[in-house]
Amino acid sequence: MTQVSTNPSLQHDPFVSKILAQRPEAPLTQLDEETSNWLQNLREQSASWVSRLASPTKKDEEWRFTDISELLDLNLENSQKNYSHFPKLDQEDIHVVFVNGSYAADLSSIEGLPEGIYVGNLINLPEAFCKYFRPFLGTLPGKEEVFTALNTSSISDVAIIWAAPNTVVDKPIHISFISVAEDQVTFSQPRSWIVAEQNCQLTIVEEYQGTGTYFTNSVTEVFLGENAQINQTRWQHESDTAYHVGKTAVNQKQDSRYTLSEINFGGKLSRHTPEVHQDGVQTTTNLNGLTIAKNEQTADTHSVIQLNHPHGITDQLHKCIADDRAHTVFNGKVFVPKPAQMTDAKQLNRNLLLSSKARVDTKPELQITADNVKCSHGATVSQLQADEIFYLRSRGLSEDDARQLLIDAFVSEIIERIPADLTRKRIQACLSD
Repeated sequence: MTQVSTNPSLQHDPFVSKILAQRPEAPLTQLDEETSNWLQNLREQSASWVSRLASPTKKDEEWRFTDISELLDLNLENSQKNYSHFPKLDQEDIHVVFVNGSYAADLSSIEGLPEGIYVGNLINLPEAFCKYFRPFLGTLPGKEEVFTALNTSSISDVAIIWAAPNTVVDKPIHISFISVAEDQVTFSQPRSWIVAEQNCQLTIVEEYQGTGTYFTNSVTEVFLGENAQINQTRWQHESDTAYHVGKTAVNQKQDSRYTLSEINFGGKLSRHTPEVHQDGVQTTTNLNGLTIAKNEQTADTHSVIQLNHPHGITDQLHKCIADDRAHTVFNGKVFVPKPAQMTDAKQLNRNLLLSSKARVDTKPELQITADNVKCSHGATVSQLQADEIFYLRSRGLSEDDARQLLIDAFVSEIIERIPADLTRKRIQACLSD
């Protein structure tokens, strides 16, 4: 059952109107009254806000390299639960699965967790945990952006990881979002909420995949308490005809350490925005990225790192490979305001063009107003070097094998940083196909 809005103001943007008109009902009956009312208010506030916004176009500075007009013209239908043909997935021991936005209990495995951590979904959230949930969801900067607000306006369930202070989980926690589109073009809006209180240590894998033609609009919110540590892998390998827009919003307190390794090689059109705010001194952020695009794919990464306090550290390395007629985009912003003295910030985007018809747009940005910092940024665009191929061929390799060896060397620097062994091996297997 859906709620169809009658607000006349929705008619100014057809895409926004189309999504809002199919908002699912919130799961209010399963939650305590206070949480239900709070969630309903959050949804309605976001719906009211986004109804005044327009879908982005290439006239908008943040979207000038990426044309999403094809996505905006799709006749999207809210996806329905359908996972009868999915087998049990071979993933990490702790695994939460959503199919078409619905929690799939029979595909999930959340046994063997230590005390002090909840892994599951919003609908089944115990009442005792609701007080931890309410202060965080939908509060991070960037919530006003049109796709993020659309997601918030339609929240019906959330993938949740909450770890109490001093909790250490040795095994990776895996969240899978699967889309199944059959007779129509569908959309889903996954939401994840991850909190590591002070002194926690977590390893998280977030995966997006599917079959058919569909649109995924995801938002993940990550909060790290003092001295907490999260190592997160985000693997997007949607179907070749899918559209994917994702946001990862991160807030870090003093002495916390956050690492994101994102792998993108799915979707006809994809865009991911990691947005990190350092909200404490001596905070460390590492962003590792690998994008591989071929055929006529468009893959866009727009990152934002806001260093707000002294002694902050950030190190970002994003690599792109573009083949055939593919198009990759990287726009990385690092802000170092005056209070962020003694900052050490590094950013590098390396691009590899495998075809004369492929295209790369890169725009690293470093905005500094602090006067006692160590910062650097840069971008490179290159091709496979003829002399390197010649050298490998002189050692007995075929030209195809020589090219593949050089490509493997280019991507391995990012792949090797993924801490979850099974996920790393699965990614390597997909890349070798």
